[in-house]
Amino acid sequence: MNADIREFLGFSLGSEEYAVDILKVQEIRGYDAVTHVVNAPAFIKGVINLRGTIVPIVDLRIKFELGDPVYDQFTVVIVLSLAGGRVVGMVVDAVSEVVALAPNDIRAMPQMGSVVSAEYLTGLASLGERMIILLDIERLMSSPEMGLVETLAE
Repeated sequence: MNADIREFLGFSLGSEEYAVDILKVQEIRGYDAVTHVVNAPAFIKGVINLRGTIVPIVDLRIKFELGDPVYDQFTVVIVLSLAGGRVVGMVVDAVSEVVALAPNDIRAMPQMGSVVSAEYLTGLASLGERMIILLDIERLMSSPEMGLVETLAE
């Protein structure tokens, strides 16, 4: 495989397709009950105990205001392994596929109103007639608005 090719895990949120760097994905699980955290924002569903690790569960459908989320047999949690050993789960409607993208497959995001701030997007990929929004999941999950990590002084 070409060294410049990167793999992304595709998933859906509402009618949109998104993808994250496959190297950030630790595992994919069905959605289970979570332990709710008092005073957490609505998009933080709670935490789960994953083999001894407490993992916050973020529902991106709520965070991105994509309508009322439905929790059914297709709802999945993508468990992410982020910098600094942090583990975070994100609830998505469904996981679709792993896509391999070369640098020339990825386009810059056009400047426009979007449910996701452009600073959390790495670009757009087109696969045939489909457009896939590439999330910078590390930047999104460590952003102050997510409230998942303490900001460290540089």
